[in-house]
Amino acid sequence: MTVSAPASTFDRRDDASCALPGAQQGDAGTSTGLNISPGSDDDGWIVPHPIRLADGSRVQLYKDGEALHAAFEAIKHAKKRICLEVYIFADDTTGRAFGELLCAKALEGVKVYCIYDSFGSFGVQQLWKDKPPIFEKMRRSGVRLADFHPGRPWEGRFGWRPLNRDHRKLLVVDDDIGGLGGLNVGGEYAGSWVVQSTARECDLWRDNAIGIVGPASRHLLQAFANTWRYVHTGGRIRRAEYHHPLGDGHFGLLASVPTMNSRLKPSLTELLKRARQSIELTMAYFAPPDDLIDILCKKAKRGVRVRLMLPGRCDVQLLVTAARSFYDTLLHAGVEIYERQAVVLHAKTMCIDGEYTVLGSTNLDYRSIEYNLELSALVKSKEFGEQMHDLFENDVRFARRITMKEWRKRPFFDRFAQWAVNRARYLL
Repeated sequence: MTVSAPASTFDRRDDASCALPGAQQGDAGTSTGLNISPGSDDDGWIVPHPIRLADGSRVQLYKDGEALHAAFEAIKHAKKRICLEVYIFADDTTGRAFGELLCAKALEGVKVYCIYDSFGSFGVQQLWKDKPPIFEKMRRSGVRLADFHPGRPWEGRFGWRPLNRDHRKLLVVDDDIGGLGGLNVGGEYAGSWVVQSTARECDLWRDNAIGIVGPASRHLLQAFANTWRYVHTGGRIRRAEYHHPLGDGHFGLLASVPTMNSRLKPSLTELLKRARQSIELTMAYFAPPDDLIDILCKKAKRGVRVRLMLPGRCDVQLLVTAARSFYDTLLHAGVEIYERQAVVLHAKTMCIDGEYTVLGSTNLDYRSIEYNLELSALVKSKEFGEQMHDLFENDVRFARRITMKEWRKRPFFDRFAQWAVNRARYLL
């Protein structure tokens, strides 16, 4: 992903079916709070400038489809090597546009490597069918494709592990330009930033990514190399792990794997315990272990301002119910809870004390912690933290705050459903 900020001139959308309940005209008004297409800043978000870290790397915060636009442009200008790793490589107009571009770059002589997750990209319905034609075209063009843990048992070279999925989203171009976040390659993430989309605003997803130029991008390359090596030579899944601690530097990377000694949960726990002033957490899938809930509650009771941005709409509705099963406990502790309206919230970010930021593919649920390969960047920067705070405040404009008074009035059936899903959340 490049770090140059796209130009922004705004086009007000007026789709009443996507309007927030009780929203006023203007500002948040009838907007969904998405950057639908280039030049569309009707959500009030202004693309921030890149932040320079101590090692000379530049980090750019992206919102919604502008991240895939930046990735597409970076690939277009690649000269030597492209490494792309995604959970979903969709067979839609956006996915085919990326596929055609990768074919063209491979035919130009650029080394193109692509890892996609078998289940994420095709799902159960595609399991017994041939892969989409664009994948065969990519292979014939010279794109080096790797299917992570194939869904068909007979295709697995080193055994069959259907539960462990590669949920990472990563791009490295020419070893010096990188990007990661929550976005897959597909139309619901891109809007009209890559190709013209016919989707309504309500069909699109709210997400985040960061672009990196400079030395820090080489950690992404190492993470990709570890996964590529694991896919092609087998062995323990731990071989796909890569951890570059934040330490005294300003950039860290956590490419986690599902093992008993995974660094993911301890790293998140340590960051949350470090909070002294604020925790701003935006999470698509929120069904964490009880000890992480306890940390959030304890911090709130000690005066830390804890704010959660959670989905009001979700592609997995059970996970909305799972998140809501914690509301009573969190609200009693003084945690502020907001539900993002009108769109599907897919972002996974955390900002501690306006200085420590975590952004990537990692959700706070059992699947991310115990089953998936995940990838998150850790950025230590008050300037970048301020951008993350501004982004959170922008989402608040398109969210509904949950109050204790309102929550106590929920129907008995909702209470029962939340209790039941909470007990089974480790299966989701």
